[in-house]
Amino acid sequence: MKNVYDVLKERGFIKQTIYDEDLYKMLGEEKVKFYVGFDPTADSLHIGHYIPVMAMAWMQKYGHTPIALFGGGTGMIGDPSGRSDMRTMMTRETVDHNVECFKKQMSRFINFEGENAAIIANNADWLLKLNYVDFLRDIGAYFSVNKMLTAECYKQRMEKGLTFLEFNYMLMQGYDFLKLSDIYDCKLELGGDDQWSNMLAGVDLIRRKKQQDAFCMTCTLLLTSDGKKMGKTQKGALWLDENKCSVYDFYQYFRSVEDAKVEECMKLLTFMDLEEIEELCKYKDERINEAKKRLAYEVTKLVHGEEKAKAAEKQALAAFGGNAEDMPTVEINANGDTLIADVMFMAGVAASKSEARRLIDGGGVKIDEAKVSDSHATVKDFTNANSFVLHKGKKVHVNVKLN
Repeated sequence: MKNVYDVLKERGFIKQTIYDEDLYKMLGEEKVKFYVGFDPTADSLHIGHYIPVMAMAWMQKYGHTPIALFGGGTGMIGDPSGRSDMRTMMTRETVDHNVECFKKQMSRFINFEGENAAIIANNADWLLKLNYVDFLRDIGAYFSVNKMLTAECYKQRMEKGLTFLEFNYMLMQGYDFLKLSDIYDCKLELGGDDQWSNMLAGVDLIRRKKQQDAFCMTCTLLLTSDGKKMGKTQKGALWLDENKCSVYDFYQYFRSVEDAKVEECMKLLTFMDLEEIEELCKYKDERINEAKKRLAYEVTKLVHGEEKAKAAEKQALAAFGGNAEDMPTVEINANGDTLIADVMFMAGVAASKSEARRLIDGGGVKIDEAKVSDSHATVKDFTNANSFVLHKGKKVHVNVKLN
């Protein structure tokens, strides 16, 4: 069987590793238990979790055993990585609820039954029982404050102030790896590239305290061409929970991804064969749209299931073809006094309010069958109803409901 390291490398998952040659050999010769940590700071996974979860799925396909570690303990502190402010601390009840939501969503990607079944762990099981003095003596002695302060996750916070509460996060994440090593013989941590400093701390702790091999690997972050994190919609984050982000909006996000990112997204976010991906993405003209449709369908199928993916695909065809029966419905927080331009932006048919105004000025917008020619027009200028069909050009048609 092929070494899963090669698979992850070919598909673009791997950003950084440590002890690379030894890691490659271990993954080729052993069945390894590895973990990915998830701090349950919301009640749904979002697209930022997607790549580490897909990496877990590939590792499992090649015989390795995933451990999904939920941060029931660390989630009550908050990770300072990538933040310039302090996260709000959550109650135990909120954390427990979020953990349950995460488990349900992950079951679409990871097998929790059968051979090399995934393991669920919660660091609240050991972190909330810690004796502080024992922890300082047994674990704190292996951490250098000088070295910790050079970590990027702490340097970003030093200017505004770093609490001692957050300063402990690296120790706790390192301790997580140690506990998983003790309990499950876990040898590898996977995570996002913004976790590199914390992951190195765990590797160093195990190697120094137990004199055993330990490794870490960070995954690529999905970025737009201008370097921003992918996964933001006009309505907020791209959640995997359809109550937070509708299946149609989720589908349309990937249907509309920029041309240059289609191949990368296919490699990272689907299980499609590389040969098929290469064939679909070889065109750089309008034919790339067929690849976008396939990307949107495959990702939506993985997250929401085949039936809902097909329904979203059908809605998209209706939205761009005018079939009222299958036309997507968008609910927005607006009323009769809302500008049509604002409605277009909120409904997702214009990327910005300025673009919406330009489309109106160009004569390409209708409310039901009435043409909108004034960019300052409001909904009540055309209808007193709480729902209507918004037309953009000849191809985009959306049912709009006002709340």
